[in-house]
Amino acid sequence: MKNEKVLIIIPARSGSKGFRNKNIRYLGGHPLIAHSITAAHFCRYADRIIVSTDSHEIAGIAKEYGADVPFLRPPELAKDDSRDIEFVNHTLDNVDGDYGYIVILRPTSPIRPHGFVNTAVMRLVENPFADSLRAVTQAPATPYKMWTVKGITLVPLITDPAIPEPYNAPRQALPSVYWQTGHIDVIRHRTIERGSISGGYIMPYFIDRKYCVDIDTETDFEKANEIYKQFRSEEIVMPCHPSATTHPRHTLP
Repeated sequence: MKNEKVLIIIPARSGSKGFRNKNIRYLGGHPLIAHSITAAHFCRYADRIIVSTDSHEIAGIAKEYGADVPFLRPPELAKDDSRDIEFVNHTLDNVDGDYGYIVILRPTSPIRPHGFVNTAVMRLVENPFADSLRAVTQAPATPYKMWTVKGITLVPLITDPAIPEPYNAPRQALPSVYWQTGHIDVIRHRTIERGSISGGYIMPYFIDRKYCVDIDTETDFEKANEIYKQFRSEEIVMPCHPSATTHPRHTLP
């Protein structure tokens, strides 16, 4: 399908049990949310960049870095247990225009290499049978050796009839597993119309683990700061002065 519009949504609510106001804490000299806004501006296919937030303060910072904040997210859609489909539908219900692709860039995964968003969008465009695409990296620990507890008994999290007692098997004998990193989701509009932000056919978009941080606590943020210092602007997208974040746009092929 040609010339379909791309809407980028950056979700940034103010409340968090683990780390309040994390989206505006400074990473590398800029608010955390600025890293995702800048990555969105570097996407040559983006037709609109919207920050979905319940906070006037976050909205003001987002506008300074060139994002649109045409409305605030209602408090009932900004709870700890709110689902992603809720803020996506709220955004789509309150913007003009039709968008064939929706991209979600989460501020808590701020380290993205150059070209990352462009390539992700094009991979979904070029695979019309896929419902969505999301970033993954090889998991640091295998769930085949994880457990739940029922009463006083350990119960394997995963069982596999092809692998007797996988929790006792060497790691090399177990299937590779991947962790969704939060760097990006690219979703066809038809998938969202069906009530999901993933659908059944989800394409993997592999990213090197060196770019992977997930900021949910103060400790996570301190770790992210140390990792961020290892990179240079030639490798990853870094925010600059808000007035310098505009880049040429291209339509999808």
